[in-house]
Amino acid sequence: MNNRSLSLTKILIAGGLLVTLSMGIRHGFGLFNLSITQLNGWGRETFALAMALQNLTWGITQPLFGGLSDRLGSFKVLLIGGLLYTAGLAGMATASSSLMFILFGGIMIGIAQSCTTYIVVYGVIGRNCPEEKRVWAMGVAAAMGSFGQFLMIPVDQTLISYFGPQDALLALSVLAMLILPLSYLLREGKTKPTLKQQEQTAIEAIKEAFQEKNFLLINLGYFVCGFQVVFIGVHFPAYLRDMSKIYPGISNPELATIALALIGLFNVLGTYYAGVLGQKFPKRLILAAIYVSRSIAISIFLLLPISSSSVYIFSAVMGVLWLSTVPVTNALITQIFGIKHMAMLSGFAFLSHQIGSFLGVYLGGYLYDRMGSYNIVWLIAIALGIFAGAVNIPIKESAIVRPHIVPSTN
Repeated sequence: MNNRSLSLTKILIAGGLLVTLSMGIRHGFGLFNLSITQLNGWGRETFALAMALQNLTWGITQPLFGGLSDRLGSFKVLLIGGLLYTAGLAGMATASSSLMFILFGGIMIGIAQSCTTYIVVYGVIGRNCPEEKRVWAMGVAAAMGSFGQFLMIPVDQTLISYFGPQDALLALSVLAMLILPLSYLLREGKTKPTLKQQEQTAIEAIKEAFQEKNFLLINLGYFVCGFQVVFIGVHFPAYLRDMSKIYPGISNPELATIALALIGLFNVLGTYYAGVLGQKFPKRLILAAIYVSRSIAISIFLLLPISSSSVYIFSAVMGVLWLSTVPVTNALITQIFGIKHMAMLSGFAFLSHQIGSFLGVYLGGYLYDRMGSYNIVWLIAIALGIFAGAVNIPIKESAIVRPHIVPSTN
């Protein structure tokens, strides 16, 4: 137990606002796809590679920074992330070559997101929130991050329209500096070791997790989550622009902005109620239902003629399903393995998520440049959703039994 614990209200307000900024800025990157590539004369594969590396870097570094936040508290990790986020956005704006854009937008922003998004904030919740409110609190934090997506999309589009993509990124870099004071509000007291906490090292926790079939199944499902949402988030605006040649009724240039904003808005409902349902129903079944429902929604959207109405309905449905996996997945990992190494283990699961994100966003750009459409990637996303639903069903949610270790749940 901490010598000085944070109040739940303070955690949810500061943590929620922090995730609102970090996830909100990220969610708008898809709006920069065409404007940045056209301004610099790059193909879509260049932008896709930067976003793919961003997601992969985020995933690779997440276990490291999750482990550091478990050990040192979240404040220092969040502080590093805020500085890198600010510098990375400024670097994206001023990059003079595709390589520099990829380094700033891919590598630096990826590390920044690893330090400032759900896993680190969930670590604070896990260490300071009563067990009976933990899934709900994670859902609230995720919902606030989702509201950031809704809030930032029109802000991003307005900045791009009035000032161009480069100045828009500079403005976002200034906004990212607000992460620094919010990080200060999440300072935790020093952890007072207990016998339970001394029983298992980080290395032992990693070995234990990767020997567990349940953890591997969670990782497989989370891989699919990353593939689906990041492919859509980055490539959906460009897809709608392409489809406007076939369906002139969707030629409205603001359609993609509204679509992404609707995803963010309905994601607020989805993540919040996922947290509520996670307190009452088996988490594995909730996850299975989310993944299969995504595949159904995508299939129906592609089979029907595309109109403004169908885009709005699809965006709303996908919004409900968008990041509703996040609080449930993290709560499931905590339920099985306990809270001591929760952020680190969730970081490893998130690495799987980001490998999926890398493939989703990069294959979108790669296959588009070679085949002239996104059709094959949509089909892959549908098939993966069905696969993820199947692998989540057999997960056992009971806490792992350690012969010589009493599980720590508080």
